[in-house]
Amino acid sequence: MTEELSVESKVAPPALSCPKCQGMLPSSLGELTCQLCNARVRVDHPVTRRKWKEEKLSCPSCSKVLVAGVDERPAQLKCGMCECYFTLEAQTPRVELSCPGCDRNLRMKRRPGKRTIECPACDTEFNVRF
Repeated sequence: MTEELSVESKVAPPALSCPKCQGMLPSSLGELTCQLCNARVRVDHPVTRRKWKEEKLSCPSCSKVLVAGVDERPAQLKCGMCECYFTLEAQTPRVELSCPGCDRNLRMKRRPGKRTIECPACDTEFNVRF
């Protein structure tokens, strides 16, 4: 069985808020559903689509520099040099938060919704909402 290869995109759509509840929308384009209030929102961003299409990346097998050539994420690509198939995944944006207990900077993936975080340094639990 072959291993599925993937590369994370370096380009992310802008962070947008739900017009209904002001919560963070998923980091994507197209028809989106708010994780907090289930509102349906249509998001398009021509600048991101252009950057996705022009994005340069390295083949995960042979390291040849390729141009994505597609304006969707995820995308299935094939390297013209080694003919390796791989997936160009959407970027998962990350944010930095300060722990209210010890002021340590915590870095985490930004996902819509509410979460309870426990600081690994001081064990303080606190809630975040994106």
